[in-house]
Amino acid sequence: MDKIIEVKNLHKHYGAVKAVRGMDFYVERGKLFAFLGPNGAGKSTTIDMICTLLKPDEGEVIIDGFYLGQEDDRIRAVIGAVFQESILDDRLSVRENLMVRARFYSKDHRGIRAAIEKVIKVAELTEFIDRPYGKLSGGQRRRADIARALINTPKILFLDEPTTGLDPQTRKSVWDMIARLQKEMKMTVFLTTHYMEEAAKADYVIIVDHGQVATKGTPYELREAYSTDLIKIKPMETMRGRLIEYLGEQGLESVERERVFQIAIRSSQRAIELLMASREWIESFEVIHGTMDDVFLNIIGKEQKEND
Repeated sequence: MDKIIEVKNLHKHYGAVKAVRGMDFYVERGKLFAFLGPNGAGKSTTIDMICTLLKPDEGEVIIDGFYLGQEDDRIRAVIGAVFQESILDDRLSVRENLMVRARFYSKDHRGIRAAIEKVIKVAELTEFIDRPYGKLSGGQRRRADIARALINTPKILFLDEPTTGLDPQTRKSVWDMIARLQKEMKMTVFLTTHYMEEAAKADYVIIVDHGQVATKGTPYELREAYSTDLIKIKPMETMRGRLIEYLGEQGLESVERERVFQIAIRSSQRAIELLMASREWIESFEVIHGTMDDVFLNIIGKEQKEND
């Protein structure tokens, strides 16, 4: 397993407030990694430490083989970050903003021009490259922000809620670009988001709460463990009683509305068993799979109850 980020026993306190309390996780190279949690869970503090913006009180962080606190300049050279609030200048054109950013990494004018032309092409900025950043639409700004983070050709791209406030069509456009960048540049993407449908695209997900890891796994594993499928069955009129009898035998609770029975099922395997057993009685059915929203709410709700 090729780990590009390793976080071990990470702590950060602000007086009596324990923002991060023993965080442990790793990120595999080239993967899309989702880092989720409610506001105040410690996400931003953890990311700020990984990105060398904050000094940990305790713990160890290794980025692409470099140790936080010892090789911070080398860490900064392999990461790029897009935060919720843009750091580009509204008055400068996109090209001028990229030029300023590129000069942080190199004094080679030819190399700077080549780097800018590369990100213009990759992020598809040609249409508005010489327009003032402050005059751009929300989607264009996000693409320019991401291009700014790509100037140094990072191995890891941190995206802190990259599509907040964008309309669905623009969000899709931004995500199409992110997917293409990850594939073409073989980047590791470290994502935070409040849109659970975006988290569902990740290769691996960690949910944090109260400064600690609450749970982790692939989206499929988390949905299987923390969400339920909903099966809607409309039985043949003459078989309604038989279906009710079978559900009772199986200990399955149901709600009937206009001849349609709604049954919550904990696993896909159980759903298959139910449908196979009742197939001769069914007029029609629908299976609604559990979502990452369900996972998030179940995990955070459970954590809050345990800490009350």
